[in-house]
Amino acid sequence: MWTLKFISKKDFKQHVKNTIAKYGDKLTPYDLKRFNNNIVDPVKLIFDKNIYNYSWDEIIKNEIFRQRDKANSNEIGYFHQKIFKYIKGCTVPERGWDVIVSSKDGLEVPECGTVKTIYVEMKNKHNTMNSAASAKTYMKMQSQLLTDDDCACFLVEVIAKKSQNTAWTVSLDGERRRHKFIRRVSMDQFYKFITGEPDAFYKMCMALPEIIQEVASKSENVKIPRDTVFEELENIAANNNGSFILALYMLGFAEYEGFKKCE
Repeated sequence: MWTLKFISKKDFKQHVKNTIAKYGDKLTPYDLKRFNNNIVDPVKLIFDKNIYNYSWDEIIKNEIFRQRDKANSNEIGYFHQKIFKYIKGCTVPERGWDVIVSSKDGLEVPECGTVKTIYVEMKNKHNTMNSAASAKTYMKMQSQLLTDDDCACFLVEVIAKKSQNTAWTVSLDGERRRHKFIRRVSMDQFYKFITGEPDAFYKMCMALPEIIQEVASKSENVKIPRDTVFEELENIAANNNGSFILALYMLGFAEYEGFKKCE
């Protein structure tokens, strides 16, 4: 039984499918050339291998995962933002704000009363903005309040320090600024605000794994990549007296004195 009242199963599956499609070439298998495209640090890999007691295979897989993961932040941001285009009362504009929430009957905001519109800036983690970025976002929200006197602005954090919907306090020009219509909201509280269900975000998270698995298993465009980096390094090692470490060093130091003769 589908438990999410605020989004249909069809729309949720389509959104998951769209998100997976955004992974694009990151699902392409890694060969040695791609693995070393930005030149890995062999010394770090050797330290990590011995300090964490990993096998060479594990170290290589971890580095491939790190490289893929570094490029995946935008795709997960896409998932968290674009899902709201399927939810009543929400729009996801092409530019400007991440989400805009509106209601002709008004939206009840804590401490503020009722407003017609909520303008949302969305961040993945509470610590992803430095002081300059925070100040810039806050001033953007101040400007919106001057333009629209029947609105509030939310900084929505997917991973916040705590569950909250509170006035956002920042430092501007050395002074602490706080405005009740400019708010810092955790993702669970934002889902609650939008849907009226206190555990709406929890329900979405619980439904997500099964839907991802279902969509991925039925998609011809989603294939588990078979990476060949470890095997290629083993082949290089076989031609260098069986030294896997030397094969690893050659990724970063092939043109260095002493290493050139090994190539």
